Amino acid sequence: MEPTLDVVGVGNAIVDVIVTVPESFIDEHGLVKGAMTLIDAERATSLYAAMPPGIEASGGSAANTAVGVASLGSAAAYLGKVRDDQLGEVFAHDLRAAGVGFDVAPASDGDPTARCLIQVTPDAERTMNTFLGISAFLDQRDIDDAVVESAKITYCEGYLYDTDVAKAAIRHAMDVAGAAGRIVSITLSDSFCVDRHRDEWLELLANKVDLVFANEAEIGSLFQTDDFEAASRQITDLVPMAALTRSEKGSVIVTREERIEVPAAPVEQVVDATGAGDLYAAGFLHGLAHGASLGRCAEMGSLAAGEIISHIGARPRVSLADLVAGN
Repeated sequence: MEPTLDVVGVGNAIVDVIVTVPESFIDEHGLVKGAMTLIDAERATSLYAAMPPGIEASGGSAANTAVGVASLGSAAAYLGKVRDDQLGEVFAHDLRAAGVGFDVAPASDGDPTARCLIQVTPDAERTMNTFLGISAFLDQRDIDDAVVESAKITYCEGYLYDTDVAKAAIRHAMDVAGAAGRIVSITLSDSFCVDRHRDEWLELLANKVDLVFANEAEIGSLFQTDDFEAASRQITDLVPMAALTRSEKGSVIVTREERIEVPAAPVEQVVDATGAGDLYAAGFLHGLAHGASLGRCAEMGSLAAGEIISHIGARPRVSLADLVAGN
């Protein structure tokens, strides 16, 4: 069967609340700066009440990537779980309005739709506190095999790997994609996430994954080393290809045959790092789906990431297709 989609994302379905706060807010509320911390419903309510006004929009790491892929002109779909509540409707409408196919039926019972409370400090670092709600319970029945089979690339979100039912859903999606001869990819998402799942992920990468996305902290955590060069060599023992981001130092693409270093796109001012890795993945996946060289894939990733960090929020404010075409 010829693919009809370029990328299908599998991940959390979250409504983001993004606010700008002083450094003192992080200390005052006992937040772990720069990390994604899972919180319960009570903590979500109290922290939300303490936050100043901000931007609210559908989000989730892999959902941000899917929107970026669509903005670049690729055909994208998304598999994530929401409730039949107001935020669930907001998420679904927002994703479809961005050009991403989203046809997972909302759950009629269980936890409410997820939300992520994001605090951006003056240094542009983002601290995320996430109530996963029903999103964490994406299960195999929510994975539309036909959608996965129809996509050139299946892109899975590491953040989703925190419940047994979601683990099974991710593994099922990977198996379906692999059996169809498609590319299977995953983002490691967060160094704390890697710490939680290291042993399982080493097995997962070796047996089911073609392409992994990670930043310096995540790849270091995976191999328990501070030596980026050593980690970048080790990863190709597990997967055929890795795209490793290094913030202002750009990115490194490693395969079993080559290593490509690509500089970061120039940015006048870094305003908010939220979504930088998500949009880098979008640019890279778009290029890969359309047969671009690995160097060009990384360049498109850098351009998309550069656009997203120049403003508040994890969704592009310009057509990424136009941006890439002009560069």
